[in-house]
Amino acid sequence: MSETASMVGLEKRSLREQALAALRRAITSGELAPGRHLVETELSEMLGISRGTLREALRQIQQEGLATVGPRRRLSVRKLDAKEIRDIFAVRAALESLATRTLVNQANRARPVGELREALEVMEAAAERPLEDRVEADLGFHRLLCRLSGNETLLHQWEALEGSVRMSIVFSGIDPTSGNLSVARHRDIVDAIESGDVGAALQSIIRHLDGVATDLTGED
Repeated sequence: MSETASMVGLEKRSLREQALAALRRAITSGELAPGRHLVETELSEMLGISRGTLREALRQIQQEGLATVGPRRRLSVRKLDAKEIRDIFAVRAALESLATRTLVNQANRARPVGELREALEVMEAAAERPLEDRVEADLGFHRLLCRLSGNETLLHQWEALEGSVRMSIVFSGIDPTSGNLSVARHRDIVDAIESGDVGAALQSIIRHLDGVATDLTGED
């Protein structure tokens, strides 16, 4: 395992949060490859933290779907196949379609549309940054879409998929991922919501997420 910046040099402000962020980055970037055993002694030494703090971060990583427990209770970086990614995005499309329908049906859409346009600005600002920053901006947009629906159960279920969505990036690599982070694609979704046309808005979000799943898996 290479000692890249994502895995070394943690500061004191919140070791658990920093360890969690470092592990997420390492997994999403492929530094910790799918199937790699997550060995506590190795990781705690590399990150410069206690094994207790590391275990807390690893528990969160597992809850997010980035790691899985295998034989002999050994924790490993999760592997995804094409079918699993299709299934993940089918559920995600159902959740985001419900959020989109809810927003379109609101009597006053100006405030949520304004917030979504601010999220587009964040995506634009991240466009020239590393892939990790672009992915976080993209996820921030979609998380906001769900939060603005006001449906806490919907938001909770979407957040439960977030780790699996991150893992799909590891499965596909950088090139297929980049096109899915297009600000223009997301602006189409916001424009459709603002228009008040439920059919157009649903078509826009479903087309986007179906396209993402196709690009990530390489399957039509």
